[in-house]
Amino acid sequence: MQGMELKIGIVQRFGSEPSAKLQLEPTKGDRLKLKFIAGNKQQTLVTKNPVKLETVMQALPQPTVEEVVILGTYRTFETAEDSANKWRSQGMEVEIAQPERWQVWAKRDVYSTPLLRRLLLQNIQASTKEQVYLDTKVLKQVPRVSWVVDGKRYSPNDLEISTDKNLIRVNKSEKPENARLYAGRMNLQPNAYGTYTLVNQVPLETYLRGVVPYEIGTDAPTAALEAQAILARTYALRNLRRFAADNYQLCADTHCQVYYGLNGAVAKTDRAIASTRGKVVTYKNELVDALYSSTTGGVTASFSDVWNGDDRPYLRPVLDAATNFWNLSKQSLADEKNFQKFINIQQGFNESKWDMFRWHKETSLEDITKDLQKFLQVKNSPHAKFKTIQAMAVVKRSQSGRILELAVKTDNSTFVLHKDEVRSAFAAPRSTLFYIEALNKGKPELWGYAFIGGGLGHGVGLSQTGAQNLAKLGWSSSKILQFYYPGTQIQIFSKETKLYLSVP
Repeated sequence: MQGMELKIGIVQRFGSEPSAKLQLEPTKGDRLKLKFIAGNKQQTLVTKNPVKLETVMQALPQPTVEEVVILGTYRTFETAEDSANKWRSQGMEVEIAQPERWQVWAKRDVYSTPLLRRLLLQNIQASTKEQVYLDTKVLKQVPRVSWVVDGKRYSPNDLEISTDKNLIRVNKSEKPENARLYAGRMNLQPNAYGTYTLVNQVPLETYLRGVVPYEIGTDAPTAALEAQAILARTYALRNLRRFAADNYQLCADTHCQVYYGLNGAVAKTDRAIASTRGKVVTYKNELVDALYSSTTGGVTASFSDVWNGDDRPYLRPVLDAATNFWNLSKQSLADEKNFQKFINIQQGFNESKWDMFRWHKETSLEDITKDLQKFLQVKNSPHAKFKTIQAMAVVKRSQSGRILELAVKTDNSTFVLHKDEVRSAFAAPRSTLFYIEALNKGKPELWGYAFIGGGLGHGVGLSQTGAQNLAKLGWSSSKILQFYYPGTQIQIFSKETKLYLSVP
């Protein structure tokens, strides 16, 4: 693992907004080196000045048709990957993409002609009820990146940026104070959506210096920082496949791990990373699915409570408290009465003092309707054509209390939202750990709903808030990790460590 480099997409879709600009600059006393191909020759420019990248819409000589068969749209990579694996098991070649939400596509270089795509679509539609469709765009113009050095404008499709000190400032705004400092090199490269991605090539341990401070904060106790460093390392190594369609590995936001460069690095977080160097969490010598979230709401979730796919033995419901005052097997949170009693307990949990531990949000029917219509339209769902919601009810919960099925009745149809779809479909819930109450506000007709719940995020694996409380109680990083991931080991990553065994 010594010196292993990652490819992180720090600006993922540059060019999707025509007015967007990106400024790259060297640190004091350094210079930028820009490498690119121009006229079939490699060129290198060197400048001490900032370089401002911008995109201009370039008219095509003639309209171009861009098509892809979309096999499904999902909130998360985890559920998209489960769908992709099911298609693969049927002998189909697919790829996972993220134009906005996660999607599974029929592999573009396999289904590369209009005829092949239409035959595929007909075959699928004849044999399944899956909502599969052909996304066709006619392009008359495309974004083209360009920049100016010494008064001359350049516009190649690929650009490699480096400096002598291996430090580059990146600024997405006009304000100098918003610049972020990144170690390593940069590549501006085309992606699968007709725009560009700025990719940071950075050593793994340096990458962690830009993750730990932003994921858990610099004020967290040492043991919590160490646990976060070990998890972030494990997560990165296990998830290198996420953006294969775009020729990089990880993103820099909450769809992967938050990575904002070196501005936030402090001695305390650097020490936590250095003292755990090379350490990862494993289960039977395989890297764990190192999922974590801000706040569990008092109980962690199983993998399948939130996403489709096989359960992981080490991701199972754990009462998020230092003392076991609620027996999850005897007082199952799958039972609605038990759940509502549990969610109204405020004290005794690791997260009790945290503001997102419990929440109560009231939303008008008008706003709920708009949210749900938008969600269903993005999914290309036949249920999207409705005017009013007549009723909603939680139909099924998991052992950890997470919503598995929420039924919605509209003037047009009745349908069920599954698992983390309930977070995508409505703005109010901060997790899937909630119940709903109809609100009339003193009038005969329905006004809206109250969403009453707890937690922030998916609730699977470690709670960043809970870990801080356990660290304050004197727990070590190993004890914290083994509490949230039962049956796992902490070990140094080596050639013998299995990265990921579950892809067919």
